Amino acid sequence: MTQQIPMFIDGQAVISTSSDWLDVTNPATQEVINQVPFATAAEVDQAVASAKKAFETWKDVPVTQRARMMLRYQHLLKKHHDEIAEILAEETGKNFEDAKGDVWRGIEVAEHAANIPTLMMGETVENVANKVDTYSLIQPLGVCTGITPFNFPAMIPLWMFPMAVVCGNTFVLKPSEQDPNTPMRLAELFYEAGFPKDTLQVVHGGKDQVDQLLNHPDIEAISFVGSVPVGEHIYRTGTQNLKRVQAFAGAKNHMVVMPDANKQQVVNNIAGSACGAAGQRCMAISVAVLVGESREWLDEIKGKMTEMKPGYWKNKESFYGPQISPQAKQNVENMIKQGVEEGATLLLDGRGHTVEGYPNGNWVGPTLFSDVTVDMDIYKKEIFGPVLCVMTADTLEEAIELINNNPYGNGTSIFTSSGAAARKFQHEIKVGQVGINIPIPVPLPFFSFTGWRKSFYGDQHAYGKQAVRFYTETKTVTSRWFESDIPDDTGPNATINL
Repeated sequence: MTQQIPMFIDGQAVISTSSDWLDVTNPATQEVINQVPFATAAEVDQAVASAKKAFETWKDVPVTQRARMMLRYQHLLKKHHDEIAEILAEETGKNFEDAKGDVWRGIEVAEHAANIPTLMMGETVENVANKVDTYSLIQPLGVCTGITPFNFPAMIPLWMFPMAVVCGNTFVLKPSEQDPNTPMRLAELFYEAGFPKDTLQVVHGGKDQVDQLLNHPDIEAISFVGSVPVGEHIYRTGTQNLKRVQAFAGAKNHMVVMPDANKQQVVNNIAGSACGAAGQRCMAISVAVLVGESREWLDEIKGKMTEMKPGYWKNKESFYGPQISPQAKQNVENMIKQGVEEGATLLLDGRGHTVEGYPNGNWVGPTLFSDVTVDMDIYKKEIFGPVLCVMTADTLEEAIELINNNPYGNGTSIFTSSGAAARKFQHEIKVGQVGINIPIPVPLPFFSFTGWRKSFYGDQHAYGKQAVRFYTETKTVTSRWFESDIPDDTGPNATINL
C-alpha cells in the first residue's frame, strides 16, 4: 500500500480522514512516492482552532526564548541539510546542487529570524510634552497562514513560518500538494527544536482548502507565493475579509546586455539563469535584451545553452531536472509551439527532449527564440520553463523603456562595465530587485524580497525587516506619572519592588 503523508494538527501527526488523495510522483520517472490528502473542512478548522488556542500562551513567551528556539532550529536544518535536499530532489526533480541551494536559502531566513529581539524593538521619545513619554510596542497578530508553491518547497515555507512564529504568532502552513514531503520534514525538525507542537500546523490540499483559509475568521494574515491569477484571487479575497495579505505572483525578468560587458560572463550567466531549475523559478531570466553590438553574441549564447543538459538529480552532469508534472511540460511545449506560430525564430527547440534511462520524465530541453516582439504571447506570458526570448535594443534608454512597459516588476539585471550605465539603469528601472553583473538578484534575508507591480500584491514583502512589520502590529503608549503619587516612605523599612 502506498504510504500516506500525515498532517500536523494539535501538535501531532495525523492521517486525514479525507477520501480525496493525490499521488506524489517523481517527475523524472513518474513513480509514485506517496500520497497526499486534500484535508476535510473539519480538519482545516481544527488546525486553525489549535493554532488560535496556542497563540494565547505563545505570544507571552519571552522573545529571547523564541530566539533561542530558532537558533536550535537553524542548527537542526544545517545538520540535516543534505537529507532535506535529497527529499527535495526526489520529489521536484531538481539537480542536487539546486536542491541544496533551495534548502540553504531557507536556512538563511531562519538564521535571520534568530535575531528577533533587536528586530522587534520599539521606539521611545521622552518628554514629548511636560513629563509625558511616548513609546511603541511591537506585538504579534495571532494566527497566520502560508500558501506555498511547488518550485521551492524548502526555501519559501522557510520565508514564512520562522519569521511569523518567532514574532509571537502561530502558523498554519498549506504547502504545495505536488511536493509536500520537503515541508513536512521542515515541520518535523521545527518540533524537534523545542517549539510547542501546536505553534505550527500543516494541512494539505488544493483550492478548496486555500479558500477555506482565506475566508476563515480566525486567520489574521496570509502569505502566498505563486502565479498571477491565483495571487490576484488570494489578495482580493483576503483583503475583502479584512486580512493582511502579501501575495507574490508572476514575473518576466529581463537581462540587459551592454556591448561593453564581458562577453563570456554574459554568455555563461544568460544560459545558466534561463535554464537553471528547469526555468521553474520566479527570478529566472526569461528575456535577454541585447543592446547595440552585443546582438552579435547570439551564436555564443546558443552554443552555451546547448550545453545545459537536463537529467536525473543523481547524475552530477545534469544541469537541471524535469518539469514538475506532465501538465507543466505540456504547457511549456504549447508555448514554444505558439512562439513559432507568432513568427519568432526558434533557434533551439526543447520539445520532445529525451534523457537516456528516463523515458517517462517530464523533460524539456533548452529553448531559444530570437526576433521576439512585445505583442507575442511568449513575451507577455510567464512560460516557467527553460525558454529564453532574445530581443534587441539600439540604446540603454530603449531597453529601460521596454522593461518599464512590461506589467511585471520582479527582477531584472544589467551586464556592463560602465558605472554610469549601471547607475542610470538602477535609478530609472521600475523593478523591485535589480542585479548589476548579477543575473538573479535575490537579496539576502536581512533585506527583503521586493517584487513590484504585477509581481506582488500587498504592502510589506517577505523576510527582512518588512516581514517583521507584516507579522506584527504596533501599539503606541503615551504615559504620564504625577510626582504627587511618589511614596513618602523613604526610611530604613522602605522596599523597592523590581
